[in-house]
Amino acid sequence: MWLASMASNLGGLIQAVGAAWMMTALTSSENLVALVQASTALPIMLFSVVSGALADSFDRRKVMLTAQFLMLTASILLALFASAGWLTPWLLLMFTFVIGSGTALHNPSWQASVGDIVPRDDLPEAVSLNSAGFNITRSVGPALGGIIVAAAGAAMAFAVNAVSYFALIFALLRWKPNYPKNPLPRETLGSAISAGLRYVAMSPNLEKVMFRGFLFGVSAGSVLALLPIVARDILQGGPLTYGVMFGAFGVGGIAGAFLNARIRERLRSEQIVRASFTGFALSASIIGLSTFSVVTFFGLVLAGICWVLTLSLLNTVVQLSTPRWVVGRALSLYQTATFGGIAAGSWLWGYWAEEFSATNALIASSLLMLGGAAIGLRLPMPDFRSLNLDPLNRFVEPSLSLEIQPRSGPIVIQVDYEIDDQDLPEFLSLMAERRRIRIRDGARNWALMRDLQYPEIWTETYHVPTWVEYVRHNQRRTQADAETTDRILALHRGDKVRVHRMIERQTIPMTRDDVFHQPHIDPH
Repeated sequence: MWLASMASNLGGLIQAVGAAWMMTALTSSENLVALVQASTALPIMLFSVVSGALADSFDRRKVMLTAQFLMLTASILLALFASAGWLTPWLLLMFTFVIGSGTALHNPSWQASVGDIVPRDDLPEAVSLNSAGFNITRSVGPALGGIIVAAAGAAMAFAVNAVSYFALIFALLRWKPNYPKNPLPRETLGSAISAGLRYVAMSPNLEKVMFRGFLFGVSAGSVLALLPIVARDILQGGPLTYGVMFGAFGVGGIAGAFLNARIRERLRSEQIVRASFTGFALSASIIGLSTFSVVTFFGLVLAGICWVLTLSLLNTVVQLSTPRWVVGRALSLYQTATFGGIAAGSWLWGYWAEEFSATNALIASSLLMLGGAAIGLRLPMPDFRSLNLDPLNRFVEPSLSLEIQPRSGPIVIQVDYEIDDQDLPEFLSLMAERRRIRIRDGARNWALMRDLQYPEIWTETYHVPTWVEYVRHNQRRTQADAETTDRILALHRGDKVRVHRMIERQTIPMTRDDVFHQPHIDPH
């Protein structure tokens, strides 16, 4: 799987070089050149949330195969249009957008599948290895793409990319993952998306990751978006120069991937992210000001190191902070934030380069990167740690006296606690955390009430739409949540906590016609 993914990535990078350089041949507009990068990143921003829901709700292997065939078809058509001379700047952007859409569909399932292939304890190293594989191809792919474009034209680069998909398609057809059986019916797509958004919104650590990923994408996206212009105008080179410079970025990525574990052992997450923002700011300034290929090469190596250190750390934090039932959606939202930032930054810096110059745009982006580093002083990244997010598996579906269907509802839950006055501060603090967990896992209208006649009685209440959603809500509880539950139960002074499970029913008042025009019923 890893080797096949590397082959596919190699083809994608060759295609990226061909597309970027072909755009420089089709137009002199710096903005359109920068939009090649944006057209690849934009669909990842637009469609990743849906793709994440598909990754969590459907067979990930089948989702990835669908994405691979979509990109294969688009790449074949792109090669045919290029060889026939039919491409225009906007047609080129359309094809790269379709290929980017396939990437958006593929990536959440692929990244979530890493946790299906390796044990959770090996996940940080697996993410780093995945990043290393991508950057190994990034170090040679662009240079190889530059050689192919210089020797045979962009159409050949697009054809090579089309061939590269077959390796991963073959590997996915042979892979037989053992997904756990879920007795509950599959969530609808809308419900799955809502659940993912709700989970991230109620997870403060994930929100910090998304925000820093967006800032990094907006600022650091300038380097890759403007690199064709740097190679053509500042370095006065051709497609081979562009490929070599792109490869330098990949060399730095390899170094960053292999340094990742050692750096993570010595530094905290915020220190790594802050140093990476600062290092990228330095590299962007070097790339913008240097007219010597060797200096620009080493500036791009530094940029590649910082790129991988930041994005692999953010990816790992998301995976280790998210249970398996929602990991695809969390990763997709992280990708939406990061690649949305890259797409916005590509357009912004392309526009800036066209209005002023590429040098000014790169220096401006480096100042924004320094601002992204400074934000960590107020909103630091969570420390790198692994939570036990395996299912708690304490919930046993109760037997009911009233026969209901899985879709019956709304369901109202009330839980009664008996709490001594001296335990109230701790109880209220724990219930605030309980509220976050309940809403995160699907509860609605959560409230905590105190009995006026018996003030030692506190009642927690919340709603779920249907009975099956109530069961799903309880099955989402993780081992990491058990501490809060156990501490609340330890404060309860009565017998076993009483849980009321009720179905909501509305009474409909009778109209005047209903009252005065009842059908006659013979009492006999």
